[in-house]
Amino acid sequence: MSKIWAIARVALLEMLRRKHAYVVLLIAGVLTALAASINLFNDERIVRYLREVSLALIWIGSLVLAVASIARQLPNEGANRTIQPLLAKPLGRGQLLVGKFLGSWLANGAVLLLLYSLFLGANLWKGEHLSALGCTQAILLHWLLLALVISATLLGSLVFTAPSSNAVIVLTCTAGLLFLAQHLNKVALRMEEPARSLLYAVYHIVPHLEWYDARLLLIHNWPPIPATAILIAVGYATLYSGAFLLAAKLIFQRRPLL
Repeated sequence: MSKIWAIARVALLEMLRRKHAYVVLLIAGVLTALAASINLFNDERIVRYLREVSLALIWIGSLVLAVASIARQLPNEGANRTIQPLLAKPLGRGQLLVGKFLGSWLANGAVLLLLYSLFLGANLWKGEHLSALGCTQAILLHWLLLALVISATLLGSLVFTAPSSNAVIVLTCTAGLLFLAQHLNKVALRMEEPARSLLYAVYHIVPHLEWYDARLLLIHNWPPIPATAILIAVGYATLYSGAFLLAAKLIFQRRPLL
């Protein structure tokens, strides 16, 4: 376990040294603070709309940063010839993958906390008080979604040749799952067999990322989510993240080191 945490610490520090993390944080933070603080004509609908825009900026910035922070981890290790010394410690390939995942996930969690702190601070400055429990749940669900995205990107770095291709594919799939996956069962109802059963199978197999989108909870200041639902979301994210990491380990074990 100490080896995994050592790799995670290196991955975390590597991300914090990269400039793009601070660029995303600065741009998203400034725009989020501006959008959340504007109150045109004292119209509550406009306030909610601007709150929605600021949360969308947080989501876009966090997803781009999460994918960018992990997509180059393994390719850079291979290009710099540092992966052979790492695995000669001895360090298992699975331990290396888990360490990279944890380091990136923790670093992105720290950035996510800062972004939401700016958003909540702007709301408090305007006298808007949001539920502390609801905010905590929204941040936790967002962080769990990043675990799914980071583990999928790590898997993609072993499947796709170029980090840029991996990043584009993962971001495209993430957007598709967020906006389209929840409607697959409705589309299946209008189809004939065997296409209906096939689409239903896809609907139940793909990870439903929209379950982790709790922006409306903050926009409308709705009551907190039941604890049972949160626990199910934690288990669901753990299951799929573990599946992605396991698939990455199986591919990595069969790949010769460069």
